[in-house]
Amino acid sequence: MTHVRQPDRAAAPQARSRAGSDRLPLAGLLALSTAAFLTIMTEALPAGVLPAISSSLGITESAAGQTVTVYAIGSFVAAIPLTAATTAWPRKRLLLLALTGFVVANTVTAVSDVFVLTLVARFIGGVVAGLLWAMMAGYARRMVAPHQRGKATAIALAGTPVALSLGVPAGTFLANLVGWRYTFAIMTALTLALIVWIVAIVPDFPGQARQARMPLRQAAALPGVVPVLIAALAFVLAHNILYTYIAPLLRGTGLSGRVDTVLLVFGIVSLASIWMTGVLIDRHLRTLALTSFTLFAVATLVLGLFTGTGWLVYASAAIWGLAFGGAGPLLQTAAAEAAGSDEAVDVVQSLVVTTWNAGIGAGAVLGGLLLSGTGSASLTWGALTILVIALAVALSARRHGFPRPARRRASDPAVG
Repeated sequence: MTHVRQPDRAAAPQARSRAGSDRLPLAGLLALSTAAFLTIMTEALPAGVLPAISSSLGITESAAGQTVTVYAIGSFVAAIPLTAATTAWPRKRLLLLALTGFVVANTVTAVSDVFVLTLVARFIGGVVAGLLWAMMAGYARRMVAPHQRGKATAIALAGTPVALSLGVPAGTFLANLVGWRYTFAIMTALTLALIVWIVAIVPDFPGQARQARMPLRQAAALPGVVPVLIAALAFVLAHNILYTYIAPLLRGTGLSGRVDTVLLVFGIVSLASIWMTGVLIDRHLRTLALTSFTLFAVATLVLGLFTGTGWLVYASAAIWGLAFGGAGPLLQTAAAEAAGSDEAVDVVQSLVVTTWNAGIGAGAVLGGLLLSGTGSASLTWGALTILVIALAVALSARRHGFPRPARRRASDPAVG
């Protein structure tokens, strides 16, 4: 037992000094946020340069689109088993290994002239993305005092809306200037710079002793975990039904030529949303979650009822962005709070990552079925139905999952 506990004691003074301070380690948290940014950029950039990829590799645009699909598959299949297999590893080493995987994936993507090799590289990128997402919230939470964990998670995940709203459009613009291969090479260079940043700034934390690991089934059975997973699946499913098929959805509004403007409004408000979430999440998790689900449902309802009114479409996009920007931190913080102990956080987060990627894939499939079956008008009503389920689950999970503030304060280690 002495040998197992040695790493924990060695890292304890550093962990205690950080956890006991009210000063946020912004440099370290922003490094994690940059990792999230590069992860989303790696995932989503091909969608903006599909014609260039198909022309360069001599394939159809539909085939080029599978570079996004295999990335999501890699994240889906890898998050749970890799998290379970690496729980004993020091956290910093694991983080650096994941980023090294992005270096390999993006470098091979940049230079490959063989479609199959490109797909393999993209799959590897998805695998390390699943591993990184599963550890991100737990890593950020261990860097701060207990009463700042939600804020730390929001900062660490802020790179996601930044990538979606600004990074991917900027990357697409850059790819049109210098070529898509150079853009992937630039992401490799940025990842190498981030690795240096993390080595210099981000603190290390020990992994879990083998006997301390929580089995997946036991983690999933913790009170509150299943409601959070159901709410997350429903939210992401509804989001991707609309986001994936935003172009055909807007075709009936007279704004088919303004897809970029609508998404820009969505993205800018998403950034404001994650800032507000970071300020309030540690005190108002339940209220923010219920507000997020409600706002998204309202935006979807307005889109369904007033498709012919341009300014209401923009207003809906803004409300949707307000709901979406903080959703990731809210759901991951709720999952981490439900997990309770450090032994369970990463395992539960791997379930969240898997659920999230399942929602992305299922949203694209279900949206496609709705679009081809009954037309674009059905997209909003399908999404709204699913959002009502998410809201009902969150409302009912008042004791566990999305607890009332009094219950969270009573369970907070920083209190008492």
